[in-house]
Amino acid sequence: MHGALLMQAMKNRRPHLRFLGIGGDRMIAEGLEPVRHSKEMAFLGFFEVIRHLGFIRRVFKDTLCAIETHRPAAVIFIDYPGFNLRLAKQVKKLGFRTLYYISPQVWAWGGDRVKKMRRFIDRMLVILPFETDIYRAHGMDVHFVGHPLKDHLKIRSSHNEFFRNGHMDPDAVLVGLLPGSRKQEIRTLLPEMSRACDVIRKHIPECQFALGMAPHLTSEDYTPYIRGSSAIRFIENDTYGLMAHAGAVMVASGTATLETALLGTPMVICYKVSWISYLLGRLLIRIKHIGLVNIVSGRSIVPELIQHRANAGEMGRAILSILTDRNVLARIKQDLNQISELLGEQGASDRAADLVVEFIDGSP
Repeated sequence: MHGALLMQAMKNRRPHLRFLGIGGDRMIAEGLEPVRHSKEMAFLGFFEVIRHLGFIRRVFKDTLCAIETHRPAAVIFIDYPGFNLRLAKQVKKLGFRTLYYISPQVWAWGGDRVKKMRRFIDRMLVILPFETDIYRAHGMDVHFVGHPLKDHLKIRSSHNEFFRNGHMDPDAVLVGLLPGSRKQEIRTLLPEMSRACDVIRKHIPECQFALGMAPHLTSEDYTPYIRGSSAIRFIENDTYGLMAHAGAVMVASGTATLETALLGTPMVICYKVSWISYLLGRLLIRIKHIGLVNIVSGRSIVPELIQHRANAGEMGRAILSILTDRNVLARIKQDLNQISELLGEQGASDRAADLVVEFIDGSP
């Protein structure tokens, strides 16, 4: 999504530009010549990466070969640090100029990565305000462009229209389920989220539940993992509507937490990985929170239920606390309003495109 918005803004400035690389449907629609589709690279956790190491190495080799063959004016890396930082090192050795957009979460893993990045990343374009100081302290060329979500978030329907389209009661409370876009996330989180709906309905019998479907998935990807007796409606192509019009949301940790925050909706952040990945993460990760909402704010403003705590009972009780306690609801909504201010003004993709074009024009 962010790559496509950046490409669009760059083409507005330099219509002749061509793009080659790894990306998804949105980037391909903007004209990307794909070396690989990004959905092939959606591995989660240490164990999953090890299982697919042979495939990842082939993609790495193919991508590096494509870069050598086409000799681009610049190589832009977007997130995905396990792959991209290794690729950037090799790309820099070959003499290409490099930019990183959507910074690796170096603040979660300690400062050693920044020291390495300084050697093979020429310019950083960051979307979280506190990241600027981290890279500047190591002498890197870094620019805060704001968060592109602020340009992308658009609500297509009013409250009543959304409920009517979803065949729901606009006067009854709605709880949203956002179990993530990776099948591995859905497999681990959705059974507990769906059981949590029964916990909630015992206390709020009229409560409604709806699940926001990822664009590249169908109902068949979700149905096998729905448990419990509460009916859950599927919302297709309007996840932002669900985020905006729900009274509260159970959401997998990731970008969706920021999207939900920018729409002002209270949430409970949930996440599970394999126990090997979890234990390794506990050893390596240097921050208190995993939810971007809490990380950006610098404190815990919404609950995080991680690993063994990501169960139906705790999810249900956390949502009930938000829905039934006016003080809790008011505090969370007030805190979420501050998130938008911290993420800067609209126009992140345009500012990023200006910096990329300037960088390319200044190539030797």
